[in-house]
Amino acid sequence: MLVITNDSAVFLKDGVASAFEMFGGRAQEVKHLVARLDLAKKKDGSKLCEVSFGIITSHFGYVPADYTVMPYPVSEVMSKKEDYERVQKAKDFLGTINYTSKIFDRIIVCVPKDLFAMMLADNTLPQGRVIAVTSPEFRDECAARDWAFLERKGPRVGAENTAAIMQMVRDISE
Repeated sequence: MLVITNDSAVFLKDGVASAFEMFGGRAQEVKHLVARLDLAKKKDGSKLCEVSFGIITSHFGYVPADYTVMPYPVSEVMSKKEDYERVQKAKDFLGTINYTSKIFDRIIVCVPKDLFAMMLADNTLPQGRVIAVTSPEFRDECAARDWAFLERKGPRVGAENTAAIMQMVRDISE
């Protein structure tokens, strides 16, 4: 299971830290989802799934959550389409996501709609293996790719979508 989100303007650490520890704010909901997935158990008591977490950062591109990063100026944090395009041109995060996502059974994507649109246009993610938490305008495109669609509620995921994702993962893992 791979969970993908983007960075936040809320830096939780002043120095070097893992990407997981560094970002708060809008990334916090996704971090809670990752923690729930990581701790979840099957009926027999074994681990429900292995989970990896990747963050699209404005300064470093796409990084696994256990990579060390440092804070960068809040003014550099991506917040609109032009920012995503600028960072993509400099860091090719879509290429990195495309390459790394191939080994995962499911990819949960919780990113803003302009960033999600870039992923669609680039065909970044594999057919049939995505759980997309995104804008309603992408519902039909997700269906065409055989992806699960959940309408984004809250900063990134929302409690209702978290419950739905947990159930989907249980359904495929047990």
